[in-house]
Amino acid sequence: MQTRVLTGITTTGTPHLGNYAGAIRPAIAASRRADVDAFFFLADYHALIKSDDAARIERSRLEIAASWLAAGLDPARVTFYRQSDIPEIPELTWFLTCVTAKGLLNRAHAYKAAVDRNTETGEDADAGITAGLYMYPVLMAADILAFDAHKVPVGRDQIQHLEMARDIGQRFNHIYGRDFFVLPEVQIEEEVATLPGLDGRKMSKSYDNTIPLFAGGAKALREAILRIVTDSRAPGEPKDPDSSALYTIFRAFADEAESAAFRAALVDGLGWGEAKQRLFERIEADVAPMRERYDALIAKPDEIEATLREGAAKARAIATPKLAAIRDAIGLRAMGAAPAAKAGKPAAPKAGKAAPRFASFRDGDAGFRFRLFAADGEELLLSTPFADPKAAGALQQRIRRLGQAAVLREDGDALVLELEGEAVARTPQAGEALLARLREALAQLAAQD
Repeated sequence: MQTRVLTGITTTGTPHLGNYAGAIRPAIAASRRADVDAFFFLADYHALIKSDDAARIERSRLEIAASWLAAGLDPARVTFYRQSDIPEIPELTWFLTCVTAKGLLNRAHAYKAAVDRNTETGEDADAGITAGLYMYPVLMAADILAFDAHKVPVGRDQIQHLEMARDIGQRFNHIYGRDFFVLPEVQIEEEVATLPGLDGRKMSKSYDNTIPLFAGGAKALREAILRIVTDSRAPGEPKDPDSSALYTIFRAFADEAESAAFRAALVDGLGWGEAKQRLFERIEADVAPMRERYDALIAKPDEIEATLREGAAKARAIATPKLAAIRDAIGLRAMGAAPAAKAGKPAAPKAGKAAPRFASFRDGDAGFRFRLFAADGEELLLSTPFADPKAAGALQQRIRRLGQAAVLREDGDALVLELEGEAVARTPQAGEALLARLREALAQLAAQD
């Protein structure tokens, strides 16, 4: 069975050496595995949140598409498309918007950071913040859920958005009574190379310290490498490879033997000028063939356009029927068409199948408690302590009878189940996904009675 892995590339800049080593190269290598069904898309809708420079976005789409193809991405093996070529994505974004809690979006890190910056400078909290930035997590959820991606490789700063996509998908599934969406899992690449830039900090357009991948040719690559900051040690003086950006970048392109030889040369006093020349030659050996393909692609934008449109057709073959089923389920069907089957009361699990369950236990001197576990063993609730085990058992029966009618409210970082205004049990944490799972388990318990 193949695992569907989806990767989005925001089209607001030109790829640099750090992008290649940290994202492009490992993603292309992973796409060649037989057990991976890889989806790559140019996130040009997302780019509009970050930039209103039409020429920049247009140029970036071309350069990024050419860069990935030149680096070895095989459009026959993967699904490679533009986000803006898939009309089902904005349509699904709206459907998901209508089930997404505003409170969930209020907690998004990017939005909160923008509000905090405004507050610190005495501005109105929402000054300069667009609805696009606010709704970014929903658009990202649509990108992922439209294609039932199993895994989404992201940096740690994007983990929250993946969790929100899961919450949104779970809530939609729950409201409409069917598993319309696969809930994605985050994939963190712990071993991905992070290259230092010209000033030693992480290579990033934000710091203006990048080394171009293809732009400007070999001349621009060499000139950028010559600008990398080094210390004042003269030729003949031993250098410390572990504190040198040159050595870190060299290792990202060289094998173990080459890296060991370069390290030894630095320790033996290799001059910084010669070290930079060796670094340029090592990178150029890898980049030159790709640059030749890149230049050929850039010169024929119609061919890139055709490739992306073919990819969009492959992507829409999945998204179009999915959206048709969703439109039917939410009531946007043709007049007179038979309605989709409605989800009724959850059926009690058949004999031998796993089901939600209570587990009672004695909590030392505190008294008697019980836990509610989902069918897969996840803990959903922990009760308050009772002096009498019969009282704990009676409460379990009341919860069974209530099912989804049980009152649940947020209390800090948890959900609380209340009976007659009194908190009687708590969840281990809060969150839309956990709330949906808990309500599903309560419904199943009620169905058992």
